[in-house]
Amino acid sequence: MPKLYVAITDHGFGHATRTAAVVAEIQKQCPKLDIIIATTSPRWLLESYLSQDFTHRQRAFDVGVVQADSIQVDKPATLAKINAIRDRSAEIIAEEVKFLKSHQVDLIFADIPPLVAGIAKAAKIPCWMAGNFGWDFIYRDWGQDFQEITDWSADLYAQCDRLFRLPFYEPMTSFSKAYANNQVFDVGLTGGFPRHPPTKMRSLLNLQPDKFTVLLTFGGLSLQQIPYHNLAFFPDWQFITFDRYAPELPNLTKIHSQILRPVDVMPICDRIVSKPGYSTLAEAYRTGVPFICLTRDGFLEAQTLIAGVQDYMQHLVISPAQFYQTNWEFLRSPLVAPLKTPNLETNGEVAIAQAVQAFFS
Repeated sequence: MPKLYVAITDHGFGHATRTAAVVAEIQKQCPKLDIIIATTSPRWLLESYLSQDFTHRQRAFDVGVVQADSIQVDKPATLAKINAIRDRSAEIIAEEVKFLKSHQVDLIFADIPPLVAGIAKAAKIPCWMAGNFGWDFIYRDWGQDFQEITDWSADLYAQCDRLFRLPFYEPMTSFSKAYANNQVFDVGLTGGFPRHPPTKMRSLLNLQPDKFTVLLTFGGLSLQQIPYHNLAFFPDWQFITFDRYAPELPNLTKIHSQILRPVDVMPICDRIVSKPGYSTLAEAYRTGVPFICLTRDGFLEAQTLIAGVQDYMQHLVISPAQFYQTNWEFLRSPLVAPLKTPNLETNGEVAIAQAVQAFFS
């Protein structure tokens, strides 16, 4: 069987879900392909997007950014963990090359741990990557303390053979080999689509069709101390959360299922309140739900994502102070129209899967 090895950055759930959506399409187009997914993300998360079998290899090749929650970053902890990985990089590469060769892997696809490009080069296996930013882009903004790690990451990205650049991207100029060989391809949004019609979803969650409905979703790490008491100011509204630590409130529906995903409930919502995260933004755009987005300091990708919200979606952009220190009056504010025509391509996973199919054919 031909084999595809998929490596996912060890940062939150967003990269895992958008990559799993791509893998699901690859499995659809290449049903005889044997797929190995290397990630520390839980299997249940991957299976919420994947219906066919795969091999789950528990491996971490980077750290991304260490976070206290979905907004707050811990730079010292991030630097310490990346340095630990870099110090062990020769050992990690040797171990993974041995695995790849023993399993006769034909192609590597990654989102977007830089060390994987070094592993692929050592194993002499083509390496394709997909993303809207590289980690060097984030680290470079953090100053001199991160200079060595930034350069190390960029040097590894330079070994990548092909780059699929997702919407809301930074230039990603570190991928010099891919640029030099004309192997940089812009593709549409990636992510999931709702699995159930709105009527079924409302019935599953016991929600009323005539009530204004808001989804509160902040990624796998959620937020610390979400001011749920503000829901009391909207007694006739319905709120939905995937936060298992949320309080029991009469107008709050908590989803504990590992089968349901935020994208599944988006079509029954009138608003989404979220952090600036690619996967949530992409799926909100696909379902056409207005997006209320918190600003985020210290994470440069947030700027490109918020610009995407402003360009292509009905939206509001709010500050952390508005979220944490008000009665959420912003929920009643008029939406801002997109600056551009909302005509983003939404078939990114199809384009990537077609390229994988062409490779194996």
